[in-house]
Amino acid sequence: MRRIYICHTFYHAYIACLKELNLGAEHRGEATLMLSRMSNDFGSLDERATRSGLFDKVVMYDEKEESYFPELKKLHTDKGNIVLNMLQRIRFTRRFGKLEAPFVPVNLREYDDIYVFCDSDPIGYYLSTHKIYYHAIEDGLDCIRYYDTARFDNRGNFKLKAWLAGLGLIFIQNGYSKYCIDMEVNNISVLEYPCKKYIEVPRAGLTEKLSGEDKEILTDIFIENKDAILSRIQSDVPTLLVLTEPLCDLETRERIFRDIISEYGEIDNKKAVVIMKPHPRDVLQYGALFPQAVVLDSKFPMEIMNYLDGVSFDRVVSVFTVPDAIKFAKEKIFLGEDFMDRYEAPEIHRQNEQI
Repeated sequence: MRRIYICHTFYHAYIACLKELNLGAEHRGEATLMLSRMSNDFGSLDERATRSGLFDKVVMYDEKEESYFPELKKLHTDKGNIVLNMLQRIRFTRRFGKLEAPFVPVNLREYDDIYVFCDSDPIGYYLSTHKIYYHAIEDGLDCIRYYDTARFDNRGNFKLKAWLAGLGLIFIQNGYSKYCIDMEVNNISVLEYPCKKYIEVPRAGLTEKLSGEDKEILTDIFIENKDAILSRIQSDVPTLLVLTEPLCDLETRERIFRDIISEYGEIDNKKAVVIMKPHPRDVLQYGALFPQAVVLDSKFPMEIMNYLDGVSFDRVVSVFTVPDAIKFAKEKIFLGEDFMDRYEAPEIHRQNEQI
């Protein structure tokens, strides 16, 4: 069976690799890895993934955002009532999917199984418009628990919109599209709203049976220079790992992470060595702005550090990145919405409307 994984982030590519490794060595080289450059610079990941032998080929996808097509803007005008707005949305869905078609680099109908991370991106509209069935995969670990984008983006008459999506007339991500066969989530029990297409595939189960060779494959794919990283983070003093994220504007972002270091940079009454792992989409120049910190390369998912021998941090702090998958820290602190209330209006990052 031919498989393809459509990824938008390094984390997506990491999960795709885990799924392939779990199939066993006899299935290596059967799947295609497709990397969307719409929101991420994957650097040389495609070359390293190709060399690994885990995939038959790795292709880049120049996925285009809605704003790339000016003609779509007029299809977002409020027509004044739900019926006219839904008719307009039907036209938008179909037009967007057709406009995206020239940029899809492979014939997806040739694959037996299509796995899509973050089908809210334009690829979801393409699949819906062209009536191509696919499997959706949760964007991040338990991310729907913290931010149910399908319901939030479609708040107000959600049941009607979900019904229309089920008929294939409009598109809604995360298991509501007619052409979504199922959606893999880490833990159904923590999700507030049910969806009949959710299937539970615990992420922890993907890592339990990894062999030493499997871990070596993963670190070789995602980390260009492992020895350099190991030499920079080994220390006899307490260590604080700060996971950055592309939050707010750049000025506010700098203030957020300065405050985090100030508040959490002391461990057991000792000043910790600060190590910063920039998010792949975070463009703030941490090396220049935080010269006292060790700034790691942004181009690998933090989970890969679980497979680096001898790597351990005393404390890791994140804002919205769910740290549950981190095994290399003694203490994990998730700051969340209450912390962000200090820097932006609560309604920006809270689902506080009826959905």
